[in-house]
Amino acid sequence: MSFPLTLGELRRSPFSEEKLRSRRVKDELRDNLIAKLGQDGPIFPGIVGYDDTVVPQIVNAILSRHNFILLGLRGQAKSRILRALTSLLDPHTPYIAGCEIHDNPYAPICRRCRDLIAHCGEATTIAYLTPEERFVEKLATPDVTIADLIGDIDPIKAARGGHELSSEFTVHYGLLPRANRGIFAVNELPDLAGKIQVGLFNIMQEGDVQIKGYPVRLPLDIALVFTANPEDYTARGKIITPLKDRVGSEIRTHYPATVEEGITITTQEAWAARNGNKLVIPKYVREVIERIAFAAREDKKIDKRSGVSQRLPISCMENVISNAERRAIRHREQVTVPRIGDVYAALPAITGKLELEYEGEMKGADHVGRELIRNAIAKTYEQYFANANMQQVIQWFDLGGEIQLAENAPASEVLPTLRNIQGLMDKLTRVNVGPKDTQEAQVSAAEFVLEGLHAHKRIGRNEERVFSAGEKPPKIAEKPFEREEGQYRSRRPLN
Repeated sequence: MSFPLTLGELRRSPFSEEKLRSRRVKDELRDNLIAKLGQDGPIFPGIVGYDDTVVPQIVNAILSRHNFILLGLRGQAKSRILRALTSLLDPHTPYIAGCEIHDNPYAPICRRCRDLIAHCGEATTIAYLTPEERFVEKLATPDVTIADLIGDIDPIKAARGGHELSSEFTVHYGLLPRANRGIFAVNELPDLAGKIQVGLFNIMQEGDVQIKGYPVRLPLDIALVFTANPEDYTARGKIITPLKDRVGSEIRTHYPATVEEGITITTQEAWAARNGNKLVIPKYVREVIERIAFAAREDKKIDKRSGVSQRLPISCMENVISNAERRAIRHREQVTVPRIGDVYAALPAITGKLELEYEGEMKGADHVGRELIRNAIAKTYEQYFANANMQQVIQWFDLGGEIQLAENAPASEVLPTLRNIQGLMDKLTRVNVGPKDTQEAQVSAAEFVLEGLHAHKRIGRNEERVFSAGEKPPKIAEKPFEREEGQYRSRRPLN
């Protein structure tokens, strides 16, 4: 498709003057959203778990032509949602070629473009913007200045052009004017200094600002969206009241509500397409990894105000795959199948994403991380083996059986020993693994069973990953209680 290249051609094209002059960015977002709502597909592809909560509120905000803010803890896809708004912009938007603020050809607001049209008329050159070029994003930091966001007076421009400093020709535009006719996103809004927030709401509401004492009128056509973390209101700063008052909708985000939603997100985001062996990730491994994040969000030793990002299971999954990949490459295995031992090896991908409370700091990040993994294994094990009779397996260990499952041991070496454990291999059908499956899959499933029994304290395991009989409770004396001077106390020895 060929596009008009001059103003005269543009007037005779489908980009009508009436439509472009009156249709602002928020109208464009609204129109395209209405068209999308009439279709069966998702509004924001790739955003999981928000269909009944966050997405309807965003839709309402756009239909209301609101500026809005996404309020939520880290790792809740806030930035991703803002970037997905570009899917609601037109595929091509005409503007006056060479204009820094992408002026509307039919209604220019900068002095240069008005003079250019007056001089060139219908021959004025036209260029086009893609939706991605119409999205401008800025991470708020305390050192951001008005010049960064709004602009500054450029004395070099004034000297070269012979202009007065107060002339529009001397302005070096900041990010906000350069986002004209598009979407401007500010991440972590409370980190902006108060005086910068003042300049932000003034230009977005009244369309004017003072730069170095000179008033500049910029009636920008722009949709403003923000993100913030709830703890930032007290920890690092706050959104000033006049700016907050001008934000039309405040929308709360959240973490995945179910393990299945979390698995879907992790599967979508984690880098699993490796250039090596065939990769098979068992469902129970995915569930264990996801439940680590769920357990961390409920653990009292972890700061709930900071949250536990969805990046934790994503990074953990990538590390688990890498550890299994390393083992497969070293032993020339044809299939890469992660094991539960690989989850423990991925501890560095977990500990760095936890903000610990005082009790957690005392125990240490590694200890807390191992507890989380053990709890995740226990809950996942219950999903598959809650009603299973594991007495044969436990009895094998009670009779003195031991087995070591080193994380780097090849499946061909480990599997014969696992088959000696009475009743173990028969139970693997509960995780859809049978004798016809690969050695790697059988070893992974068998290790999951043993780790589940260990997590439920049915068998023991040391740091060298040697599984053995669990610790026996101390014997109770024939007379479990004794009386002394009117008090009763247990005769059971204290641990």
